Amino acid sequence: MAPCSGRFASWILVLCTSAIAISPPHFTMSKTTKAESATEKENLSQFEQHYFNSYDHYGIHEEMLQDTVRTLSYRNAIVQNKDLFKDKIVLDVGCGTGILSMFAAKNGAKHVIGVDMSSIIEMARKIVDINGFSDKITLLRGKLEDVELPFPKVDIIVSEWMGYFLLYESMLDTVLYARDHYLAPGGLIFPDKCSIHIAGLEDSEYKHQKLDYWQDVYGFDYTPFIPVVMEEPIVDTVDSNLINTTRTKIVEFDLNTVTLADLEFKVPFKITAKRQDTINGLVTWFDNVFPAPEGKKPVEFSTGPYAAYTHWKQTVFYLTDDLECEKGDVLEGTLTCGPNTRNNRDLDVNIKYDFKASGVDGEQRSVKGENKYLMH
Repeated sequence: MAPCSGRFASWILVLCTSAIAISPPHFTMSKTTKAESATEKENLSQFEQHYFNSYDHYGIHEEMLQDTVRTLSYRNAIVQNKDLFKDKIVLDVGCGTGILSMFAAKNGAKHVIGVDMSSIIEMARKIVDINGFSDKITLLRGKLEDVELPFPKVDIIVSEWMGYFLLYESMLDTVLYARDHYLAPGGLIFPDKCSIHIAGLEDSEYKHQKLDYWQDVYGFDYTPFIPVVMEEPIVDTVDSNLINTTRTKIVEFDLNTVTLADLEFKVPFKITAKRQDTINGLVTWFDNVFPAPEGKKPVEFSTGPYAAYTHWKQTVFYLTDDLECEKGDVLEGTLTCGPNTRNNRDLDVNIKYDFKASGVDGEQRSVKGENKYLMH
């Protein structure tokens, strides 16, 4: 095997010479009870309490664990890079039931710190104990911003932080806090690259069934609900056969360098109709890529309609207009995304579009529009 070169060589050099290799025994004691929590949940806003409470129940963790694309991608990325994990200090941000912490410990990590605010960390401690990792994994309850880590720096951060439309729930903010405060120079983040993609789709039957219901509700006019329904994106599995345009990447983040300010963005998009059809909305998804040594194919996964099912599914933004398209017609516009001012874990999304039809009745079919959405 050829020696490592380039960026990974510097990573390995920095990590191997890290000054955090020693793990004092009295620093490895887990703190997982409510009384030991570094954060008092009662002092948090109602939005924050609701967010953390939603992860208390085992059901949401069962769904994530059973998502084999998600879970096996993390496992495979860690196994593929076990040489980089060997004798390193790892921080698991939002550790949940501890699965990623145990993957890291099993594949050579010297010590792993798992941090989670929800009460599920009590179950994680039992799981870590019965699987024989209590001497290698320290679990700390509380918000990462409040806990005191047993090491001043860590070599690797692992986290499954992604939400619907990638950024929903704003957990990436906490990962960036961990990077800026605890990641040693040259350290790694798993995953470290992510991108959001967009395409048009035909979904007339479902869209109009969803909207037409409010026209006559037991003989009464409920149409004031229609604008409210339209502004809420749909998270669902989209059949790839419904995609009727080209697809394009609208934004990409490198977790090694991205800032909080970058997570609020306005980006252009341009897609082209692939057949005669109707474009009822836009479907979005995200892809993730994990670090890999130079010359080695990285582990990656997609949550798109052309890939295997994941619990993130896809996010659909229905347009006010139904766009009658011919092959080659162009839909372009801008997508603006940022945290909601009332609850920063929600997302405000604005889509401006300019549909440029050509050919038969092109001028009549062309239309401009704008829709505002709230993911909550």
